[in-house]
Amino acid sequence: MPRSKKGKRGSGKPGVKNGFKGESGASDDELTSDVLSHYSSNSETASVMDEGTGAEQVDELTAQEETEDKLKQCIDNLMDKSAKTRLAGLESLRQAFSARVLCDFLSERRLTISDCLERSLKKGSGEEQAAAATVFALLCIQLGGGDLAEEGFKMLRPVLTTVLNDNTASIAARQSCARALGMCCYVSAAEDGEDLIKSMALLESVFMSSYPNREGALPTPKPGSPGLHSAALQAWSLLVTLCPPSRLRVLLSLHLPKLQACLQSIDVNYRITVGETIALLVELGRDIEEDFEVDDSDSLCESLKGLATDGNKHRAKNDRRKQRSIFREVLHYIENDDFTEERIRFGVESVYIDSWMRRRIYDAFKEIQESGVRHQLQFNPLQRDIFGLGPPLILDATVKTAKISRFEKHLFNSAAFKARTKQRSRFRDKRADVM
Repeated sequence: MPRSKKGKRGSGKPGVKNGFKGESGASDDELTSDVLSHYSSNSETASVMDEGTGAEQVDELTAQEETEDKLKQCIDNLMDKSAKTRLAGLESLRQAFSARVLCDFLSERRLTISDCLERSLKKGSGEEQAAAATVFALLCIQLGGGDLAEEGFKMLRPVLTTVLNDNTASIAARQSCARALGMCCYVSAAEDGEDLIKSMALLESVFMSSYPNREGALPTPKPGSPGLHSAALQAWSLLVTLCPPSRLRVLLSLHLPKLQACLQSIDVNYRITVGETIALLVELGRDIEEDFEVDDSDSLCESLKGLATDGNKHRAKNDRRKQRSIFREVLHYIENDDFTEERIRFGVESVYIDSWMRRRIYDAFKEIQESGVRHQLQFNPLQRDIFGLGPPLILDATVKTAKISRFEKHLFNSAAFKARTKQRSRFRDKRADVM
């Protein structure tokens, strides 16, 4: 499999279990199950055309109406006085927004939902704030970016910022707000240089507290802070993929040396996040300058080799295995400019993760959508555009039997991804002075 050109530019959610019975008389688990089951065919029928009788079409319309009624009930639950009821509504919406494409339904109710989410973020418990931030990120993805999502982002960005900066807020809520800030900015304000730079600066202010002090010593992490720093760094690195070359050069010189020092962090998950971010930054550096070199690359490679062969028994076995696997990939890329390609299959299609940038983008969506990410890749126009897949496929029985070779699909996806990225980069370059 030929590898595509290097450096292409591209583009805990709280689980709520309870026995609350709402006005419908059904528990939230039953309500969620009904919403998802009734909606199981609605998105697909919009894109995958199968022959059916008139009776079947009537059944589909009835099922869709029932589903929308249940979703409306979930939205109403967000305004309930009971925190338990609001959490139940948020969890139901989180599952529905992850599993299905609901753009038409949500575009008419986006302001109502945004108002409810803002209220939960301002006045809810830590668990409710975390859930509301995740649902808001899913809402922005469902709205498909553009003006509608940007409208919601400008409305909720101040409260996301407030929670993220609040040292008294729960770590889970702050982590969720960091992820939501990164994702919502990525999909809704990606071409607004001012919004992009403000969001990145906010995320930097969070994870830079893990950087070494003037004497070169790493600070002692507070309980929960490595997880928060990881979430902020991952959200920041997603937004880095949108920066024009002029801004990238500044970020590389500022952050690469500090991130190298953070490879010695005592938290394994934060070390892994740092390693992946270093690989991404190096890839972006090589994209803008073919002869790009990391300062003190020998020291970096020695650190990476140590982490790739770490056998300290005081670390958990799974942690050691995960760390060694990731850092072998990072080291291999830094030394040989080679990325281990991964294929993500969904329906009759595939997405090829053939760069650190594409991996960061895919992982960001997966962190928000969890198991629903493959369905969204198949039917969500925004995500298909980001990964260069084109409009959702319309298939009949004849088309389904006609297979395109793996190599042809890879070439098509890579070309579309690169063309989209170049177009967006040219637009952002016009804002280089602002950034």
